[in-house]
Amino acid sequence: MTLIDLATALFLLIGGLFLLVGSIGLFRLPDFFMRLHAPTKASTLGIGSILMASIIFFSFKGDGISIKEFLIILFMFLTAPISAHMLSKAALHVKQKPRQDTLNLDRLNAIRDRTNWASRS
Repeated sequence: MTLIDLATALFLLIGGLFLLVGSIGLFRLPDFFMRLHAPTKASTLGIGSILMASIIFFSFKGDGISIKEFLIILFMFLTAPISAHMLSKAALHVKQKPRQDTLNLDRLNAIRDRTNWASRS
């Protein structure tokens, strides 16, 4: 087993672990805002690690470094936070109820009051 195979295996294991944690978080967390956090953070890192493993493996075993995999990683790291932000803003807009034991619930209510005030004028 070469160093390239070990690095590939390491990145695959790290990526699989992040994807597992994100999936468990999506299943176990109680409300929308918490469920949104787990898959966007963990799954982005998981997919990024698996793509890094693919880059390492195919750059040494194949035809060289592929720019396509770097572009996929860049696209994932740019679009996942933006889509999570848009989903959370949409949930605020439709007044999705968080759990009562959510931290900073008073700040969330202040944001909702501010957006309601802006939409009335």
